[in-house]
Amino acid sequence: MAPPSSLVFKVHRHAPELIAPAKPTPHEFKPLSDIDDQEGLRFQIPVIQFYRCDPAMRGRDPAKVIREALSRALVFYYPFAGRLREGPARKLAVECTGEGIMFIEADADVTLEQFGDDLQPPFPCLEELVFNAPGSDGVLDCPLLLVQVTRLKCGGFIFALRLNHTMSDAPGLVQFMNAVGEMAHGERAPSIRPVWQRELLSARDPPRVTCIHSEYDEVPDTKNTIIPLDDMTHCSFFFGASEIAALRRLAPPHLRSCSTFEILTACLWRCRTIAIQPDPEEDVRIICIVNARGKFDPPIPNGYYGNAFAFPVAISGAGKLCQNPMGYALELVKKAKNDVTGEYMKSLADLMVLKGRPHFTVVRTYLVSDVTRAGFGDVDFGWGKAAYGGPAKGGVGAIPGVASFYIPFKSKQGENGIVVPICLPAPAMERFVAELDSMLKSPPGDNTAKTSTFFITSSL
Repeated sequence: MAPPSSLVFKVHRHAPELIAPAKPTPHEFKPLSDIDDQEGLRFQIPVIQFYRCDPAMRGRDPAKVIREALSRALVFYYPFAGRLREGPARKLAVECTGEGIMFIEADADVTLEQFGDDLQPPFPCLEELVFNAPGSDGVLDCPLLLVQVTRLKCGGFIFALRLNHTMSDAPGLVQFMNAVGEMAHGERAPSIRPVWQRELLSARDPPRVTCIHSEYDEVPDTKNTIIPLDDMTHCSFFFGASEIAALRRLAPPHLRSCSTFEILTACLWRCRTIAIQPDPEEDVRIICIVNARGKFDPPIPNGYYGNAFAFPVAISGAGKLCQNPMGYALELVKKAKNDVTGEYMKSLADLMVLKGRPHFTVVRTYLVSDVTRAGFGDVDFGWGKAAYGGPAKGGVGAIPGVASFYIPFKSKQGENGIVVPICLPAPAMERFVAELDSMLKSPPGDNTAKTSTFFITSSL
């Protein structure tokens, strides 16, 4: 059997169609929040779910089941069936037209087994599994969701979805997908009713920036440090309990109770900076996506499916980051994450209005997004939980090498952990691997730790 990275197969697609809500829905304009419509979210983000054959569902067509469930779910989530319009000051609003989302039914001459035991990005023939139908990939005046259901030869199927990110974040999207799953199971209404209320994350009147938001600084690329797009290599790194424990041993005692996210982010930031070899005098940045739903008083209501996160940034001189021990990076990451409060989010919305909805800076920046708790893998359309559920690509946005997801993963040995896809030029990837392996080795005097990191490499 060919390794997954070289797997090639054919997909036969039916003509794309629009799936409208099953019942009439209001025709109205719904403004997005001032967190939703920032420049850094104006792109399409793909998600992919792999489902095994279930003998109990024999005779049921997943494309038909999901098509009907989508139509019924859109009665409750009818803004998804509309189109984005841009008004004065680049303000985005959904015109709830009821036109529908784009749906593609397909068949592939491949089995789930041929994708290999370790389902993780990058997936072969991804462009065939989430097809870019003509007229579907814009931000304005285009379908806000595209769904492709691809039946496999083994009786399993692949559910691929592409979302206009201005509409929802990961928790909001999973909420909608679970609603579709509930409709597929015959429920009349979703168990969690959708909440729009985007005004909760809109700018104050008058807007006033009360916090520091260095992630939106205008940073000139003075020494051409944007990573080149040629000769890129993709590696996926697994971090189980032993790897996380090894990293914790590198932290000073007062920081060893930090979260897995914090220690892993500090490690990757330091390793990646060493790998790309920036000028030691230049600043490097790491952005940690932080869910802010619980940061408000009162909290954002259950059922809210808009974007409710921030991009706090930690900044360091490249030389200081590379030469200092792990505790230095860890302190910076913890502080950046803790900066996010309800006031921070209000200040951020105000900044968007005052500064024209800027993009966060990507110059000498690395961004990480933790989707281990988002629940993609739990979405059930009737065939059980997904064999893999989550990001379809290893990076966030349209710029390779700038960002990575933290994805929940179970190894061949049954160990639960996190897989992190990384994309770097080939020489930098070699340096990254060497530095990470060095960090994961036992500290002096401790012979109990062992390195069990694995990585799967494939050219992009």
